Amino acid sequence: MPAKSSADKSLDRLVRLARKLKLEDIAVGTSFGQPALRVHDRPFVSIKAAGIMVLHCPLEVKEMLMEMAPDIYFQTPHFEGWPALMVRLDQIGDEELALRIENAWRYKAPKRLAAKRPTAG
Repeated sequence: MPAKSSADKSLDRLVRLARKLKLEDIAVGTSFGQPALRVHDRPFVSIKAAGIMVLHCPLEVKEMLMEMAPDIYFQTPHFEGWPALMVRLDQIGDEELALRIENAWRYKAPKRLAAKRPTAG
């Protein structure tokens, strides 16, 4: 069996955290040809490159995250003005990453499905 690529290992981490969160209606798929987690067939996180994830979120959250932790969260010109940003997976711990995955799931899930999940706090 061949060794797993960095992208496969990154996806495995996302899948493991999503399962631990018990997020509903998720599936592994693709987004623009890249491995992704989808909710109700809508991508909410995907692997962009080795160690880099694309995270879907509202624009105001994106700006806050990039300002709060520019070592973790960033964008390329391609993502300017788009409700998604890049995440350096080697710079983010599982606890914070799980929170971002859940928020991305909530952002992309159908409202009725998201409303069934209790919010933290």
